[in-house]
Amino acid sequence: MATSRWTKRPEGSTWGDWGPDDELGRLNLVTKEKVLQGVAEVKEGKTFCLSLPLDYPGQALLNPRRHPPVLTPTERNGRPNMGYPMRCDDPTALDLVCDDKVLLTLQYSTQWDTLAHVGAMFDVDGDGKPEDVFYNGFRSGQDIVGPVTWQGTNPVPRGEHVGAKHLGVENMAVHGVQGRGVLIDLEAHFGRTGKAVGYDDLMGVMQQDDVKVERGDFVLLRTGFDRALLAMNKNPDPKELLSTTSALDGRDDRLQQWVTDSGLVALISDNYGVESTPARPCMDDYCAMLPLHHHCLFKLGVYLGEMWYLSELADWLRQNKRSRFLLTAPPLRLPGAVGSPASPIATV
Repeated sequence: MATSRWTKRPEGSTWGDWGPDDELGRLNLVTKEKVLQGVAEVKEGKTFCLSLPLDYPGQALLNPRRHPPVLTPTERNGRPNMGYPMRCDDPTALDLVCDDKVLLTLQYSTQWDTLAHVGAMFDVDGDGKPEDVFYNGFRSGQDIVGPVTWQGTNPVPRGEHVGAKHLGVENMAVHGVQGRGVLIDLEAHFGRTGKAVGYDDLMGVMQQDDVKVERGDFVLLRTGFDRALLAMNKNPDPKELLSTTSALDGRDDRLQQWVTDSGLVALISDNYGVESTPARPCMDDYCAMLPLHHHCLFKLGVYLGEMWYLSELADWLRQNKRSRFLLTAPPLRLPGAVGSPASPIATV
């Protein structure tokens, strides 16, 4: 198999499985049948908001590159357009107008990671020279374009920021992100222990709780991170959060293989990165710092959702001996963006 962008694909990847120019990855598995499976899980008509307030976690302590949203009014005639009396423009007018804008870091709070979020060095041409590429061989600097190019570790200015010409978040939005969600309650089994959850641990939880994941499902993992974060009231303690809430062991080869074999569309968690950060030490000469991100986003086209608010939903599902529901989770239709806030809804 070969395409115009690559002659060699990563071992075990899905590159080319949905065509040479595919930009959706596993979202291709969310067919009308899968949406109907999600709809069939609605028994009560009860909904749960799965988003944190988008001004959480607070400050820039979890990630110094990501900052809280800055909300300000637009201007009308040089004045703040908030509670603006239209009689300023027309003495006969009764109206008041409010209009605002936001400076938003797209992956600050509850978020989607797109397939343009994490790439890797890989020898796509089979010529022994690794190149910086993303899912399905889309190239850094050509298809995902920033204001600099990189020569080794040296940035070279190139001009205006372009963003993701391919693999951007708008692909998710246009396709639609709705289907059957399946929740796995890690906190119920591991508490606030900071456990790195491997394949055996995950299978044990699923067996005990009778949770089944099928091809085309969205998989959500509750760890308790969300409530711990909210309790910190916008003054998060990264060390405490990361050491006391569980996350997947991204270096577990059998766990990675389960992600491959299960056919799941997305891995979603209430914690910071779905997988443990930092990852366990790697014994190879070269390794991905975020091995599960590498496996999911780069190789499989599996999406990642981070810092979702899952506890209320998880409590209800456990009380009602259920694990499945309808998930509706569109991102912003923002062309060129590599990530997006989300305001997901679960309907049970």
